[in-house]
Amino acid sequence: MKETPLSNCERRFLLRAIEEKKRLDGRQTYDYRNIRISFGTDYGCCIVELGKTRVLGQVSCELVSPKLNRATEGILFFNLELSQMAAPAFEPGRQSDLLVKLNRLLERCLRNSKCIDTESLCVVAGEKVWQIRVDLHLLNHDGNIIDAASIAAIVALCHFRRPDVSVQGEEVTLYTPEERDPVPLSIHHMPICVSFAFFQQGTYLLVDPNEREERVMDGLLVIAMNKHREICTIQSSGGIMLLKDQVFRCSKIAGVKVAEITELIQKALENDQRVRKEGGKFGFAESIANQRITAFKMEKAPIDTSNIEEKAEEIIAEAEPPPEVVSKPVLWTPGTAQIGEGIENSWGDLEDSEKEEEEEGGIDETVILDDTKMDTGEVSDIGSQGAPIVLSDSEEEEMIILEPEKSPKKIR
Repeated sequence: MKETPLSNCERRFLLRAIEEKKRLDGRQTYDYRNIRISFGTDYGCCIVELGKTRVLGQVSCELVSPKLNRATEGILFFNLELSQMAAPAFEPGRQSDLLVKLNRLLERCLRNSKCIDTESLCVVAGEKVWQIRVDLHLLNHDGNIIDAASIAAIVALCHFRRPDVSVQGEEVTLYTPEERDPVPLSIHHMPICVSFAFFQQGTYLLVDPNEREERVMDGLLVIAMNKHREICTIQSSGGIMLLKDQVFRCSKIAGVKVAEITELIQKALENDQRVRKEGGKFGFAESIANQRITAFKMEKAPIDTSNIEEKAEEIIAEAEPPPEVVSKPVLWTPGTAQIGEGIENSWGDLEDSEKEEEEEGGIDETVILDDTKMDTGEVSDIGSQGAPIVLSDSEEEEMIILEPEKSPKKIR
């Protein structure tokens, strides 16, 4: 299923707002959306919310044989999934160009930057090493997937704990969490991606574009950087030509944003670790705010039910009487008329009409009103039900006969 394209009016509105330095969600040009990090019950599980974009990260490990050319290094594997749950435009069971580009960018950002000490993952050189697998699942798509995915990946890796092992000769012993405390990974730095959207061939710049802004942008620049202002990777897409000053400007902005995000990640990890040590409640269920499970759930308000009759009498006494009581709320105006007194219509009853025709021998009785003039505003009553009504025009003496279950006929 293809995504619904933007109309020309929406496109012009978005571009005009960007020219006036305004955004739909009220942010400024260099503002990031709110970032919220929550952890699961197990180590290495987290959900990162970047505005309405949500990414679930899960880290797992297993002992495998190392690669032949790197016998003393562990293996890192990243996998990002885009399902139809996040957006209808994503097709299941097929790797799109966007998915391939995002996976490659994540590998360059996290694996090629050497943010994790892979040599510390070696158990027995050439025989047993740890394979760390990072699975990322996009839960909701509202733009800037790569930034949310990079934050979720590094948070999950920092939060993950692998089982402890011991080696005695050729025997490798794997301990459970009950026997020995799990061991955290050795992480040198935390690279984070920051996306910049360019409009009108680089004239206008926005940080952290949302889904609608991504549709009208001309190009995208992604800079992966750590808090030490070291650029881990940089990628430009969209076919735009950027000047050297523009790239330097974006790198300075990225340095500020990465420092803020890194501090937020460290605070979230410290809070989770403190809660686990104190024996408090943790997990996704505890991170949900109270009274916020459903959108329509409201807080209970106490109501005083004492002295209801006295309060009702006071309200009635203070209330103003109605200005005028109308017995019949129907007001006749020039150009309107009514036929009958609202008696139940029997025209739709086919069985009764057929019985009447059989009893009367199939002869239709007509009531002709020749000398009656039906002016607008007059009300005339027809007593017989189901009988045809004939209205005459005095000027041309034209009769219009309305018979039950038949179309109108004209008789001159």
